[in-house]
Amino acid sequence: MNEQAPILDRLDDQINWYDRKSQSAQKRYKVLKLVQVVAAALLPLLPVFGIPHPEKVSAVLGLVILIVETVQQLSQDQQNWIAYRSTCETLKHEKYLFLSSAGPYMDAEKPLALLADRIEGLISQEHAKWVSVQEQVAKAGSRPASLPAEGTSSKRS
Repeated sequence: MNEQAPILDRLDDQINWYDRKSQSAQKRYKVLKLVQVVAAALLPLLPVFGIPHPEKVSAVLGLVILIVETVQQLSQDQQNWIAYRSTCETLKHEKYLFLSSAGPYMDAEKPLALLADRIEGLISQEHAKWVSVQEQVAKAGSRPASLPAEGTSSKRS
């Protein structure tokens, strides 16, 4: 069991990291989206409430909406939330298969080496996806996700 400790520690560390990052991205995405929706919802109500200088208030609300949208596009929180959650769950799946000696670990000659290889492959794959998305964001600038740059995809593959 001692030789398993470093690999299982690494696996647990990665599961915890992806879990925390997924939760953080989800929370940030939802807060930003809520701010954006509230700001947009207030725009048509300005004349109803007789707010002084509604043109100034609407300009500020419009600016808030633009800034929030830009932050969302640059940070890619929604896509990261989904990708990190998926990777976290996949790593958990691998852990439980390994601990149960099931699936690919059932007849493996070196199950610990197989586990290490599979989890490092998953982590490397997620990192490569993240780099690809960051490159797409950099190329597209602050272009809305609904208008991807030609030859790029707005969703993570």
